Amino acid sequence: MARTDTGPDGLGERIRRIRTEKSLSIRELAELADVSTGLISQVERGITDPSLQTARALAKALRTPLFDLFAEPDRSEVAVVRKDRRLRQQSPHGEICYERVSPGSGRLELLEGTLKPGGVSSDEPWTHPSQECVVVTQGTLVVEVDGAEHRLATGDSCYFDSRLPHRYRNDGPGPATFFAAITPPSY
Repeated sequence: MARTDTGPDGLGERIRRIRTEKSLSIRELAELADVSTGLISQVERGITDPSLQTARALAKALRTPLFDLFAEPDRSEVAVVRKDRRLRQQSPHGEICYERVSPGSGRLELLEGTLKPGGVSSDEPWTHPSQECVVVTQGTLVVEVDGAEHRLATGDSCYFDSRLPHRYRNDGPGPATFFAAITPPSY
């Protein structure tokens, strides 16, 4: 994946800081996330960025919301997130792209997602300790939750417990755009 940020407190530095705050060695984090120690070392040194799947695995292992890995929390009471300044994360194959609409560090995470035709949000349904609500703003989206499929058209929404295995799928002919609200923010 292409580099997403630079500077003294980039993605790798934030992962290293969180890892050391939790008293984890690189080897322990690698085992928890099921990735190589070499990959973690390269990410922490800013040589490479992890794929979306790997970032999710690292966030889960660190028990940290995914998008918190990509930006320092904004602790102000009021935060404005400009469209051109949103944090963006894309899957390695480019099937799905998420932009964080909310500033982070709060009790709610709001993401705008775009899923290409034939794309899925993850290879396999996954879980995280949250509740989620998705609303389709363009196209159609299939929300798979605990083995059941829920077909949504523009304007439709679906609410579910994210502890159930879930993922999004686009069976339509064009891109699907949606907003997903997640509370509390998680991996």
